[in-house]
Amino acid sequence: MDRKAFFKASSIALGLALAGGCERGPRVVVGSKNFGEQILLAEIAAQQIERKMHVVVERKLEMGGTMLAHEALLKGDIDFYPEYTGTALLSILHRGAESDPAQVLKAVREGYAPWHLRWLDPLGFNNSFAIVVLQKDAADRHVKTLSDAAGYAKGWKMGAGYEFVKRPDGLSGLVKTYGIKLQGRPQTMDLGLLYAAMDGNSVDMVVGNGTDGQLSNPQYEELTDDKHYFPPYQAAYVIREETLAKFPKLEGVLQGLAGKLDDKTMRELNYQVEVLHRSGTKVAAEWLTKFDATN
Repeated sequence: MDRKAFFKASSIALGLALAGGCERGPRVVVGSKNFGEQILLAEIAAQQIERKMHVVVERKLEMGGTMLAHEALLKGDIDFYPEYTGTALLSILHRGAESDPAQVLKAVREGYAPWHLRWLDPLGFNNSFAIVVLQKDAADRHVKTLSDAAGYAKGWKMGAGYEFVKRPDGLSGLVKTYGIKLQGRPQTMDLGLLYAAMDGNSVDMVVGNGTDGQLSNPQYEELTDDKHYFPPYQAAYVIREETLAKFPKLEGVLQGLAGKLDDKTMRELNYQVEVLHRSGTKVAAEWLTKFDATN
C-alpha cells in the first residue's frame, strides 16, 4: 500500500472508530405519543437536557398511543416520555376514577413504583378531554354543558381519536354519565383531523383536549363537564429510575420545568404547531429562550 493510500485508509478507520465511539456514548432517549402536544413536551425536555447537560438526546417521537409508549418505557427502549395522570390511573393502572389531582398523582406514583418508574412533578397544566362543538351549533341548539348536549334529541355526529372509544374514561362512560344521544358510532380519526372534520360538517361534536390550539378560535365552544366525569390529567414526565441513577443531574433539569406550563401557555404553544403549522422544534426552542430569560 502506498503512503497516500495508507493515510486514506487510516483516516477512514479512525472516522469509523470515532463514529462508533459516539454511537456507544451515553445518551438519553425521550419518547412521545403521536400528537402535537406530546411532541412539543418531548422536544422541550430534549432541548433543555442538551442545553443544560450537554448530553446527546435521541428522540423517538410519534410512537403511537398510550400503551405503546408505556411498553417502550418498561422495556427500556426509551428513558422517559410525557404522560397524563388520569390516563395512567385509568388506562394503565386500571384504577377507579378520582377527582382530586393530588390523590391521582399520589396513586400513579405508588402504582408505577414497582416498575422502577418515577413520576416527576406536574408541568402545570391539566389536559382533560374536551367535548367541542361549533359555536353556531351551540347557540342554535342552546347547549353550554354536556347535560345540555344530552337534551338534543336528534343526536350528535361525534368524531374522536382511536383511543377514546376504547378507554375506560372514554366513550362508554361519557354516554352512560350524561345520556348523550349519538347518530351511530363515532367516526374515529387522527386527532389532528378532528377540527377539520367538524369544519367540513362530517361531524358536529368532537372529543378534543383542553389545551388544543384550535380552542383559541372563538368559532369553537368547549362544553362544560358539569358532572365532572373526566378525571384530572396533569402532564408530567415519567422516567426510568435507572436513567436517573445514570445521569444524576437529569432529575433537577427536568424538575426545573415543573409548574412552568399553565393551560393558557400550552394552548398557545399548541396553536403555533397545530394551527399555524410551525415546527415543533422551533416553537420549543423559542419558549425555552423566554423561559431561561425569566427564570
